[in-house]
Amino acid sequence: MKSSFHSPFVLPVNLDINKTSHRSKSQPLKGWTLAVKDLFDIDGIVTTAGNPDWAATHPVPTQTSETVACLLEAGAEFVGKTITDELAYSLNGQNIHYPELVNCLDEERISGGSSSGSVVAVGRNLARIGLGTDTGGSIRVPASYNNLVGFRPTHGVISLKGVVPLAPSFDTAGFITNTIQDALAIAKCLIPDQQENSKSLNTPVVLSELVGLSQHRQEIFNWLESKFNGCWIKDKEISAETVEQASNAFRVLQGREIWQTHGDWIINSRPKFAEDIQQRFEWCETLTKEDELSAIQQQQKLQTDISSLLKQDRYLILPTTPGPAPRLDTSASEIAEYRKKLMQFTCIAGLTGCPQLHMPLFKNDNTAYGLSILGPKNSDLALLSLGQKLMETAE
Repeated sequence: MKSSFHSPFVLPVNLDINKTSHRSKSQPLKGWTLAVKDLFDIDGIVTTAGNPDWAATHPVPTQTSETVACLLEAGAEFVGKTITDELAYSLNGQNIHYPELVNCLDEERISGGSSSGSVVAVGRNLARIGLGTDTGGSIRVPASYNNLVGFRPTHGVISLKGVVPLAPSFDTAGFITNTIQDALAIAKCLIPDQQENSKSLNTPVVLSELVGLSQHRQEIFNWLESKFNGCWIKDKEISAETVEQASNAFRVLQGREIWQTHGDWIINSRPKFAEDIQQRFEWCETLTKEDELSAIQQQQKLQTDISSLLKQDRYLILPTTPGPAPRLDTSASEIAEYRKKLMQFTCIAGLTGCPQLHMPLFKNDNTAYGLSILGPKNSDLALLSLGQKLMETAE
């Protein structure tokens, strides 16, 4: 089969930043190559946010985002900005303004988005660190599809200053790596005030109905049994109906914020978007304050349920996605329906602000699938340390 691989980097690439950036005395990430999602500002390099009209209507940044600067100070070497889905409002990894990115395991499947370029850069060994953002699953989903580690932190714990927003109440800055060890080292640089043992996470709570909705339910239950020998808590709070309602609430709250954030620019600039993204923006415009208030009630209910489940030393185990990456030839209508199902799996972290780690535990031929662990707010380093223990004994 002829390779359909395209570079995940936005061109042209300016590497002068490595020559001028300040370096700290301690460089735990010295020489680690860094791919940066094209939402993060870098001094002197245009931020396109995945859309040429955005680039044309916004000035070239004169400052580098705090998170990129932190990684550079820790010794990371910038190798390029990466393609993102338009304004990060997609989970597919497809952008009409760039050559199509494909899955790192199977070139007949999508890469997943919106941190698509950063994921492909890491998956193709073009970078050791893939810096991205995750609002509704934009790190966790492509990490799952491409058999990589993906981390969405506690909301607000990693700086988003100098990053193009999507829906600020849900936006996070996270990263993709090949190994859990790398992910933990990066987190220690970006979240230096946390301690690995600040939260004791010892008791797994399995979101059983979500596992039951996944395509790999039997493989997951087999792994759980081998790992915990039946010693886990089966939740009774998070039902299939609960996650469906939560997903709908997330979509409404995200949509309202997206329009409040970008509506004026869209109306005034009339940018060209892909048809599916254009339709989502148009839907955002129709959302009302009443829709928002109703969604907030659902969010608060979920927050209460999750808070109850995460008391004491507990953490949640759930599938990251309902299955492997969809094929490139999947119809637009099927992708739209799949997106609704997918967000039932991804909405919990967004609505609660909790950190979530995707662990690439399973790989079958040319498809990958894994599990996530989700912990209480500000348990980021403890969650990553737990993930390291689980993955070390996964084999």
